[in-house]
Amino acid sequence: MGQHVTVERRDGVLSLTMNRPERRNAITVAMYAALADAIQGAASDDTLRLITLEGAGEDFTGGNDLADFMAEMPSGDDVPVWRLLKALAINQVPLIAAVHGNAVGIGTTMLFHCDFVLAEEGTRFVMPFVDLGLVPEAANSLLMPRLAGRRRAARYLLLGEPFGVDEADQFGLISHRVAKGALNDALAALVAQLLAKPPEALRLTQRLLRGEAHAEILERMELENGHFADRLRSDEVRDAITAFFAKRKPAVGGTPQ
Repeated sequence: MGQHVTVERRDGVLSLTMNRPERRNAITVAMYAALADAIQGAASDDTLRLITLEGAGEDFTGGNDLADFMAEMPSGDDVPVWRLLKALAINQVPLIAAVHGNAVGIGTTMLFHCDFVLAEEGTRFVMPFVDLGLVPEAANSLLMPRLAGRRRAARYLLLGEPFGVDEADQFGLISHRVAKGALNDALAALVAQLLAKPPEALRLTQRLLRGEAHAEILERMELENGHFADRLRSDEVRDAITAFFAKRKPAVGGTPQ
């Protein structure tokens, strides 16, 4: 469907794989578009029963491809990254993420919109938005404090502290812990378990679990996206990203993660 995103449909399962391992699956604008198109398309495909999301190679994703992102800075409501986040927020097909290695930025924030998150031991989660002069995305400024509490959310969002599987399990970001090297088998087992259940009951229950929070989540996403777009034009962001590529400290603040 798009360069560096593998899309497969088989036996009622839509499998999405970020397939850019040589760049730690850093997500380009084209990859955002491919992922958004696939998840949006699932809404009108009654033959689909599950969606899976994975990353090829050693990492789930290193987050945004910063050079590509700055070359095509998002503006307006119909850019690929915002389309993907909205699609995740309103998705009504059970969605499983299988995570390993590094899950940076959107690699962590998108997990709040998945129904199951399998995390291999050793996975490292980090949301370095403030370090890059940015603000959170994906309604994470709303969802993270609700799930983890305001104080812990401040550690991860204000300080940009990385955290591992233990902490992700403690505050409920992940649904399953998986032994090192067993992620593929664990994903296959969960898919098989879900496919064995009555499909309509499964979908309806998924919708009930998500509740009626779509409007509130989309409203917070819109607020964050406006701040995010404004921040992209700021001196802080330009300096932080220049410093990131130069491997130096930015003029203000600490070293980007």
